Amino acid sequence: MKIGLRIFLGYFLIVAVAGLLLARVFLAEVKPGVRQAMEDTLVDSANVLAELATDDFLAGRINDGRFAARIRALGQRDLGAEIWGFGKRAAQYRVYVTDARGIVVFDSQGRDLGRDYSRWNDVYLTLRGRYGARSSPEDRADPDSTVMHVAAPIRDADGTIVGVLTVAKPNRTIAPFIARSQGVVLRWGLLLLGVALLVGLVAAGWLSRQLRSLQRYADAVTAGERVPPPRASGEFQALGDALETMRARLEGKQYVEQYVHALTHEMKSPLAAIRGSAELLEGDEDGVPMGEADRRRFAARIRRQSERLALMIDKLLALASVEHRRQLDDPRPLDLGDVLLDAIEMARPGLDQAGIECHLELDQAGVSVRGDAFLLRQALVNLLENAADFAPRGSRIDVVASQVGDRAVVEVRDRGVGIPGYALDRVFERFYSLARPEGGSRSSGLGLCFVAEVAALHGGEAGLGNREGGGAIARLSLPAAAR
Repeated sequence: MKIGLRIFLGYFLIVAVAGLLLARVFLAEVKPGVRQAMEDTLVDSANVLAELATDDFLAGRINDGRFAARIRALGQRDLGAEIWGFGKRAAQYRVYVTDARGIVVFDSQGRDLGRDYSRWNDVYLTLRGRYGARSSPEDRADPDSTVMHVAAPIRDADGTIVGVLTVAKPNRTIAPFIARSQGVVLRWGLLLLGVALLVGLVAAGWLSRQLRSLQRYADAVTAGERVPPPRASGEFQALGDALETMRARLEGKQYVEQYVHALTHEMKSPLAAIRGSAELLEGDEDGVPMGEADRRRFAARIRRQSERLALMIDKLLALASVEHRRQLDDPRPLDLGDVLLDAIEMARPGLDQAGIECHLELDQAGVSVRGDAFLLRQALVNLLENAADFAPRGSRIDVVASQVGDRAVVEVRDRGVGIPGYALDRVFERFYSLARPEGGSRSSGLGLCFVAEVAALHGGEAGLGNREGGGAIARLSLPAAAR
């Protein structure tokens, strides 16, 4: 399972559990909260009505006095109220009064007149000077039929409790308010849960992208690709910078080790030739004086091998300058035709010396690339010199530049001996070279490697294959710039 998915699932679990607990708490508190508010209102109502009923109760006309008439008239009143979207047409109070023994002496609904209520908590507690209230079901088979009863004492002139007035109201009257409040809490809870999950998804995706970019960078470095460090933020940027620093130091150490090993190996042959020739020039062989022709031959060998060493060092430095670069510093739009003309002029002395003609063929629409003119020119010079080394004297090298789709392609075609099959996969290796025709000395084996590095630095690739009818084709393919 990917780390982004694991992070998201963990976050989802935490948010879901927290949301569930909060929802249960809120939903569980809605109903008690509304009922507590209703009970508070009933307490006020009961005490107000108890004060209004005191005179009739003490006068013995509580059931047929003015108080009773007004309470009964309340049941006929059209309230016409609109409470937060809910209509209220009639009062749903039930008011009853008991005497000091708990016997009902007034009932607004007239159903329990004369009954003994002395054991009900609202009457029992109030008669004893305590707060009396209860919630009892009207139908024991229906748990939603509960009615809240709140009582207030009726006192005589001496303050003695002589009766109890109770106000009762069905709990179902507040059910719509409870349901709506629970619905609002539930909807907002689900919305917040959705937003939290969306935030978690975005955060997990961001973390996953940061980690994937670091992973891709590490994989690319492992594969030897030239890639810049990933762009990130915070700790991920610091981690990317640390990886880049580690890569640079490890590559630098490995680079030096490989170059020292390869350079010493490649220098053994010319140094051995120089040393042997020098030893022969220092003294006569078997006491026989060395002729002038032999001296000239050995001196020429020393000069050729010295030039080979110098050329190898120059190309090695040029190759090192591009191998350590991860990207171009200042790529600019370039006309590939102009770069080719400059490269041909730079290679002209060697071509003329070998008696080789160079023919340039350009796309009429022109070919443009973005890159470093100096590096591209040096790479093309290497391709021309390599072609000249293998082309027969008096032959022609064709240089063709064209745009194929979104690629700018340069081909250097010669009519030499071509590339042996066993060497096709190795020609771009460092220090790998083939014997030149007519006994010519091998090259440094760094020119084509330099070309491949320059191509990669420009986002392209280099290739070398055999030409139909004999000879070789060196190809440099680069991303074309917009015309």
